[in-house]
Amino acid sequence: MTDFRTLLSVLVRAQVEFIVVGGAAAVAHGSARLTQDLDIVYRRTPKNISRLVRALSPFKPYLRGAPPGLPFAWDEQTLQRGLNFTLTTQIGDIDLFSEITGGGDYDRLLPGTIRIDVFGNSCLCLGLPQLIMVKRASGRPRDLEAIAELEAILEERRHNS
Repeated sequence: MTDFRTLLSVLVRAQVEFIVVGGAAAVAHGSARLTQDLDIVYRRTPKNISRLVRALSPFKPYLRGAPPGLPFAWDEQTLQRGLNFTLTTQIGDIDLFSEITGGGDYDRLLPGTIRIDVFGNSCLCLGLPQLIMVKRASGRPRDLEAIAELEAILEERRHNS
């Protein structure tokens, strides 16, 4: 089970530049859907990659779904050479994305974010309109199913404003 509180705390304390996306962002906006992992888009600067590696290292990140014993080095070089990582850690599953379909990388997503407070941590989260847009662009059945609920939440907010 993913410990969202600890994962977010670790990233925030390490000053990692990231945006919460995916199911966790939907839950932050009021979705009733459950999510098993934390999805983030991280800024791909050398300094931020270093922060991300240091933040997660104590929790022994490993490629989710990879056979046990497969060599995997969690270090700055690995992160610099790759783009997206689906990881399991001692505190739960986390997906690291350099960019997402329909939204782009950290810097392109940034204008469409909001600041949220979750478990006593302040972090960036994809805003509801942009979350709907990227879920629609992904085209995955589970994302398309989530859109109706997210649009209802957005309409409710607009109605109450």
